[in-house]
Amino acid sequence: MQAMVLSGVGKPLQEQDILLPIIKIHQLLVKVETCGVCRTDLHIIDGELTDTKLPLILGHEIVGTVEKVGSEVKGFKIGDRVGIPWLAYTCGKCFYCLNNQENLCDNAEFTGYTRDGGYAQYTAAEEKYCFHLSNKYAAISMAPLLCAGLIGWRSYKFAGNFNRIGIYGFGVAAHILTQIALYQNKEVYAFTKNGDTKGQTSARELGAVWAGGSSERPDAELDAAIIFAPIGDLVLAALKSVRKGGAIVCGGIHMSDIPAIPYKYLWGERLIRSVANLTRADASEFLEIADKIDLTVHTQAYSLNQANQALADFKAGKTKGAAVLTMKS
Repeated sequence: MQAMVLSGVGKPLQEQDILLPIIKIHQLLVKVETCGVCRTDLHIIDGELTDTKLPLILGHEIVGTVEKVGSEVKGFKIGDRVGIPWLAYTCGKCFYCLNNQENLCDNAEFTGYTRDGGYAQYTAAEEKYCFHLSNKYAAISMAPLLCAGLIGWRSYKFAGNFNRIGIYGFGVAAHILTQIALYQNKEVYAFTKNGDTKGQTSARELGAVWAGGSSERPDAELDAAIIFAPIGDLVLAALKSVRKGGAIVCGGIHMSDIPAIPYKYLWGERLIRSVANLTRADASEFLEIADKIDLTVHTQAYSLNQANQALADFKAGKTKGAAVLTMKS
């Protein structure tokens, strides 16, 4: 099969012809149709995430069809439409797994990070960590939902009981969550890079009641805020805009250091928390909601051998929507 392979930190991906994965008894061999490009992929390439499997096939927003099933697979059959997300395996035995926190498993493995992912024509995945997908969305639109959607949903839940929510970093996850929030009659306040008037206009057109730069204060006090941009300084900015008792949720897997926080901004029982990975329950909940709402997901397609260009465009902010790799049949 054709695959784009990362051989070392900071290196461009190399197009290679490699053997198909050999699946184990509880695994699926999946023919990849699309795979989204995520900011986490950039963190891996840049070495901001350590302990990376090398060589590595990146990609954890995978939509495809089951090509082959292991001898002990019960829940999938050949031809099923399947989604493969970031969480690839948990041990089921550690403290976290036994307390409904499998996303924190001490022995977890992750698609496109510690296991090969979807920047390839085929991939292998554990049956229990794959999801049946409906045919509601085209494969190119479905791929971003498997990370931006899933991690975004977990962040959204951790924001607590709110009517007004601020979202810092108005990318794909923010676009998806805004549509969910509007469906639930919530108010969204969009924070973009300072001076990004185009992004702010886009947020208003999507339904945000307010949009401004990340250093600005909104015209109303927020109940909660989600930070997707990997910028620690935004935690302090969000604290200044969130009411007493409100939550600030850091939704990224990597963030620059958070600066010293004057206690007066934290006081009033404001809460700062991170989101780590996802659980299978998060995925089931989100996919059910996504099937109820007609989500609009803007994407830009690249062929598999254009993966380096897709990553470069994404890093430079040049993509019009989510970058998604599409495979040749």
